[in-house]
Amino acid sequence: MLWFLCCVICLLCNFVSCPLCWYHAFFLKYILQFYTPWCAYCHTFEPILYEVGAELKSMGSPVNVGKIDTTVHTSIASEFNIRGYPTIKLFKGDLSFDYKGPRTKDAIIEFTNRVSGPVVKPLSSVQLFQHVMSHHDLIFVYIGQESLLKKKYYKAATEYIVHTYFFTASEEVLPKAVTLQDVPAIAVFKDGTYYLYNEIVDGDLSFWINRERFPSYFQIDSFSLYQMGELSKPVFLYKHGEYIYIIYILMNIYTVGTESIQTLCDISFGYMDGNEYINGLIMGEVEMPFIIVLNMTIDGYCLPESTIETIEDLLRFLNSVLDGSAKLLGGNGFLQHTKRVFNKARSTVVSMFQAAPFFSCFVFGLPVGIVVLVIWRTCTAVPADDEKPMEGATASPALDAHGRKAKEMQPDGIEKTSEAKKED
Repeated sequence: MLWFLCCVICLLCNFVSCPLCWYHAFFLKYILQFYTPWCAYCHTFEPILYEVGAELKSMGSPVNVGKIDTTVHTSIASEFNIRGYPTIKLFKGDLSFDYKGPRTKDAIIEFTNRVSGPVVKPLSSVQLFQHVMSHHDLIFVYIGQESLLKKKYYKAATEYIVHTYFFTASEEVLPKAVTLQDVPAIAVFKDGTYYLYNEIVDGDLSFWINRERFPSYFQIDSFSLYQMGELSKPVFLYKHGEYIYIIYILMNIYTVGTESIQTLCDISFGYMDGNEYINGLIMGEVEMPFIIVLNMTIDGYCLPESTIETIEDLLRFLNSVLDGSAKLLGGNGFLQHTKRVFNKARSTVVSMFQAAPFFSCFVFGLPVGIVVLVIWRTCTAVPADDEKPMEGATASPALDAHGRKAKEMQPDGIEKTSEAKKED
């Protein structure tokens, strides 16, 4: 499979399929877009892909950029289970990594630089550690020498390198504020502080990394929202700038042993600057500012029944969500799914008319006009006249039910006499 893909890449890059394909597979790196000619999103993304290629080339990156038409190379699309378009994958050696972030140049380049390099990078000095911390909001760090925990860490890093950064360091390069109870250790640095992994309390390392790879509160888009939903945790969303003071207080008043700390662990926090996505989810118009708790596993949501003004109001609402007493709206049932499809179609049509009214009138008016014309012609069509005998032709005598010639009748229905027949 890998050799076949490399041959296709060689052909796409104007190389000749040769024994060097294995060299291309293990020493060259590619980020490829899988597309179809009929996909409108693929055509929209194509200029961004060219910008990514130009930027990576100017940076001296070893990653090559290309695209594959899945209608031509159907076996490759089947091999990599390509279902949506455009699909972006980065190939490094015998590994492939899916990109599921925003379709922007900066986001794709950041993903490429993170994944194309070593999965785990060493931090060899205090200055390098501080430099990394100043450029990234969240990083995982393994502290210590070789151990079984380090092998687990490298395995988990290979799985989650598509989402975040992984490093190794010694105790000497860590900030002085970091206190380790034991070495080796794994720490996540985020939100201006750090959290240590405890195998007894936190369980599986991969599960802990997947749970901790999000900041405690950050700006959420549709991509990160569904990634957070995979954790089966409610997502607390609010309008940034309106309730931010409540969130900051809420995040800082938690102390170990209180009821509130459990609320923090069981809910992910985030904010959105717009309400378009939420409007599509609830099939309505939320009032700005808004507070909403989403259950992305079933596309459900909870809204506060009263205005949130104090910390107590917020905690009361969150606890009602956790204990199940809050009313769960929405869902992914057949009826809700059908309503959401029609609502999305309606929103699309409205946005089209708002953006290009004349073009939209033409697009929707042309088929409607054709249908109306066909119906009108069908209803107003004149039936064909009955067949008449040609001039000069003799009409065949009528036959009765037994096949005999019917008797000629006078207009008044009386049979002609023999004299009348002679006169005829």
